[in-house]
Amino acid sequence: MRVGTVKEIKNHEYRVGLTPESVRELAAHGHEVWVETGAGNGIGASDADYEAAGAMIKADAKIVFDGCEMIVKVKEPQAVERAMLRKGQILYTYLHLAPDPEQTADLVKSGVTAIAYETVTGTGNTLPLLKPMSQVAGRMAIQAGATALEKAHGGRGVLLGGVPGVLPGKVVVIGGGVVGFNAAQMAVGLGADVTILDRDPDVLERLDNHFEGRARTLYSGKAALASLIADADLVIGAVLIPGAAAPKLVTRDMLSTMKPGAVLVDVAIDQGGCFETSKATTHAEPTYIVDGVVHYCVANMPGAVARTSTYALNNVTLPHALRIANMGWMAALKADPNLAEGLNVHEGKVTYQAVARELGYDFVPVGEVLA
Repeated sequence: MRVGTVKEIKNHEYRVGLTPESVRELAAHGHEVWVETGAGNGIGASDADYEAAGAMIKADAKIVFDGCEMIVKVKEPQAVERAMLRKGQILYTYLHLAPDPEQTADLVKSGVTAIAYETVTGTGNTLPLLKPMSQVAGRMAIQAGATALEKAHGGRGVLLGGVPGVLPGKVVVIGGGVVGFNAAQMAVGLGADVTILDRDPDVLERLDNHFEGRARTLYSGKAALASLIADADLVIGAVLIPGAAAPKLVTRDMLSTMKPGAVLVDVAIDQGGCFETSKATTHAEPTYIVDGVVHYCVANMPGAVARTSTYALNNVTLPHALRIANMGWMAALKADPNLAEGLNVHEGKVTYQAVARELGYDFVPVGEVLA
């Protein structure tokens, strides 16, 4: 199969779909890999590095899109990229379609077969292709929140860890999954006063056992959430419903109860955000203020640490990419029900139920497509 990767064009996105090492693996299996010139600059991988791994360097994205059977990316295709997709082509990347009707409409119109990293499942209904970026985003959320809390950035001027004689900052983490766990780990490591909210008793027990009193856990009811929000210096939104839009857990009314200069970091912004006042921002302008509360809502947080993120992502996406290239997409999905969960759009049909429900499309089960 001819597989291509292009330079990401989303604002301040420096990751790349394939590392030179991944190219070498694909080439070793007999596949031809096309890489847009400069695609790996953001991770310190030159065109020469890719050529040494067996790739062919192409002058622009259009050549890659036009010539390749499978496109491997990181972020969802932007409008100019979606215009280059076609029926019979495989798109393998993060999509996050539920809060993005324009992208969904373009993918449906294109006829492309779109496989989304974020809905591919693993054992125990896990999301293994989302996990490494959730780990990165969770850890970065505390870094970003700590910076936003500085007075020069509009925050309260609070040091999360405090100092002797001065209490630490109060951090509330909404959601105890991969993002929430990693955010809590970082916040605890800094010496912050940390509370994690979740609705799953098993998750709460696991977190409680892990942190051994260094972070508190609390069942996430409306009253508990409202009380904690009002007293927080930093709130991390770490809620995920696979493939669906995130629920709006922190309302506009709640902001009026918060301390001026408190910070909200919405890691769920890729799925529409879990704060009512959230809107996607970029690394160029990461924050804005509503009712005195600083909002950090960057939709591609891991892009800021592109090298770490790209290698972590390739560790989990490459095995599926090889399987698709070796077997063809249909045989690969038939052989692996977990990979089949990643199919979101195929030849004008929406094949992921949560996306169809959120955006009003007729749902066509993957089984029908594969029959």
